[in-house]
Amino acid sequence: MTYTEVPGVRVPIRMWTDPATVEGAAMQQLRNISSLPWLHGLAVMPDVHLGKGATVGSVIAMKGAVCPAAVGVDIGCGMSAVKTSLTAKDLPDDLSRLRSKIEQAIPVGRGLHTDPVDPTKLHGFRAAGWDDFWHRFDGVADEVKWRRERAMQQMGTLGGGNHFIEVCVDSTGVVWLMLHSGSRNIGKELAEHHMGVARSLPHNQGLVDRDLAVFIADTPQMNAYRQDLFWAQEYAKHNRALMMGLFQDVVRREFAKAKVVFDEVISCHHNYVAEERYDGVDVLVTRKGAIRAGSGDYGIIPGSMGTGSYIVRGLGNKAAFNSASHGAGRKMSRTAAKKRFTTRDLAEQTTGVECRKDSGVVDEIPGAYKNIDKVIEQQKDLVEVVAHLKQVVCVKG
Repeated sequence: MTYTEVPGVRVPIRMWTDPATVEGAAMQQLRNISSLPWLHGLAVMPDVHLGKGATVGSVIAMKGAVCPAAVGVDIGCGMSAVKTSLTAKDLPDDLSRLRSKIEQAIPVGRGLHTDPVDPTKLHGFRAAGWDDFWHRFDGVADEVKWRRERAMQQMGTLGGGNHFIEVCVDSTGVVWLMLHSGSRNIGKELAEHHMGVARSLPHNQGLVDRDLAVFIADTPQMNAYRQDLFWAQEYAKHNRALMMGLFQDVVRREFAKAKVVFDEVISCHHNYVAEERYDGVDVLVTRKGAIRAGSGDYGIIPGSMGTGSYIVRGLGNKAAFNSASHGAGRKMSRTAAKKRFTTRDLAEQTTGVECRKDSGVVDEIPGAYKNIDKVIEQQKDLVEVVAHLKQVVCVKG
């Protein structure tokens, strides 16, 4: 489908879904964003739903301003995936051992490494710039500098919520490795610090929603936020790269006889800010639950822990600010999912997947998410499908 414009707002809201299907609270969030005087444009992806700070599935382009709460607390959250030389025939019938080995190598939930992972010891890991990255930690906000040791131990860990590690098989029978995570607790603490600063600034006092407080270009507060924001985005990228390295090492050991070969890793943020130019205007683009889909850009759009995912290639649609959805998107809250579904429902909806099937992950049940195939269909003018994956192992935090 092409987009639909929502009328009656200061800046047009371009929606790649039927506005009538969007929950009222999410539509109000979008209208609030559209009222901001710094807004250049707003595009809405088909996985849109109510979010904290700003609507998930929104692409917010601003001139000379950025909203830290729109980025959210998991700065740089995103996906990584890699195609392997394995096929479905190489996988054992019982995948529980493989899942266990992954969980042993990569801490999940609130877990962390006892000692920071040395990237130089990971097969083929590109550690260039690693020391410089950590040296730049000295420049982040004073309020979080005491977290350095924990941040180093959490580098290469999954976290909880909707983060996951998966072994998948594509429609041709080829095995892929995929994972979803972000900047862990250090990103959260940096975000919360700067959101508090933004809310206190005079120019934000009259906003319809204080969560939409912004930093203005060429101010000390903006400069401080940009420095911490881009560092945290880099942390998230390194975090996924380190996990993927650990993941690949597990697979190499478990399938040693096959001498596994890996393609180039695909990686993309979906909660982040980028400096881009549209209509001859330099803007700060916040993708809140959206990936960059510039012409030729590879991206990953996951469904849920039982429905599979898509590897896509961007078509460079500037009306969407070169963006696409970041997933299927929730159709009900975590609280509502826990009230509606049982562990029996979870087991039924994840049949054939080696994964947790306990009450701790009922809120991640496939039934709580939108139909990923329909979401992909709604953005045919944003991306083209490269591969359709179905998970056979799913590790949750």
